Amino acid sequence: MCWKIVAVASLGATMGIAEPALAAASDYVFEPVNAEVKKGGDVAIAIRLISKATGNPVTDAVIFRSRVDMAPDGMAEMESPVTALPPKEPGIYPFTADLPMPGRYQLSVAAKVQGEQETVIGRVVIKANK
Repeated sequence: MCWKIVAVASLGATMGIAEPALAAASDYVFEPVNAEVKKGGDVAIAIRLISKATGNPVTDAVIFRSRVDMAPDGMAEMESPVTALPPKEPGIYPFTADLPMPGRYQLSVAAKVQGEQETVIGRVVIKANK
C-alpha cells in the first residue's frame, strides 16, 4: 500500500502538480485613501489593504492594533488617540484620530487576514494641513 502513495506523489511531482503556495504577510501593503487631511480632533482617516499578488483590496481583514504618532517628523513620542471604526465599504478601513498640529503622522496597524498565518503589519503616512 505504501508504494501506491509514493507512486501517486511521484506522478504528481512529474506532472507539475503542486499545492498552492501560501501568501506571506509581506504580500500585503496598506495605503491611504487620502494622504492629506485637515488637522484637528476626530479627523477621519481611511486606509486600504492591498494584496500585492492581485492588486485587489482585501475585504476581510481584522484590524486589532493601531497607533498614530509623528514619527515621520522625528517625534515618535507625540502619540495621538486613534479609534478604529467598523468598515462601511469593502476593503476600506476607517479610523478617527486627533491630529492637533500640522505635520506628518504615521498610522501603524496590525491586522489578521483570512487564511493568512502571519500578522500583517503596516505603516501609512498621513499629512495634516492647517
